[in-house]
Amino acid sequence: MKKIIASLLFSAAFLSGTAQIQRKLSAYVSALYSKTLYDRTMGNNLLGFGAGFQMFYNNKTHFKPTIELTGTASLEDDLVYRMNLDGSEIPTARGMINLFAGTTFHPVKNVALSFVAGPSFINGQTLLGIKPSLDFYFGKNRRWMAKASFINIYNRDKVTREDFGSVSLAIAVKLF
Repeated sequence: MKKIIASLLFSAAFLSGTAQIQRKLSAYVSALYSKTLYDRTMGNNLLGFGAGFQMFYNNKTHFKPTIELTGTASLEDDLVYRMNLDGSEIPTARGMINLFAGTTFHPVKNVALSFVAGPSFINGQTLLGIKPSLDFYFGKNRRWMAKASFINIYNRDKVTREDFGSVSLAIAVKLF
């Protein structure tokens, strides 16, 4: 009987100890709303909706390596044809895919600041983009996340070298 009790206590202690181990990766899937702040064809891509995926590498520091994949489609269009001085069309940004990597700083349990950068794909162009964000976590085990981000895509317009800028609001749920 002592052996059974001892083995049950050992098993309970072992299982509770392994339950405390933090996963090496955390991933979130999100739905997002995007509002264009500045762009040469802003009337043709004023707002959009999309989805995203974000993954963190959980280490023992407050800085966690992060990768982020987001896609946004513009749904609003003022149907105005915009052209350069030579008569060529200025292409509107109908959609955007971003593949960013960087770091997320977790100063306290339920708040994080992140800065990611990388390629952004708009109208067949590969451009450099940056995305600073502020994340808020909710629920037990940080199951839900709200994210407010600013996105700047450099030299979106080839002729004038003007940037594209937007603000994004997202709600995400933890996958693992």
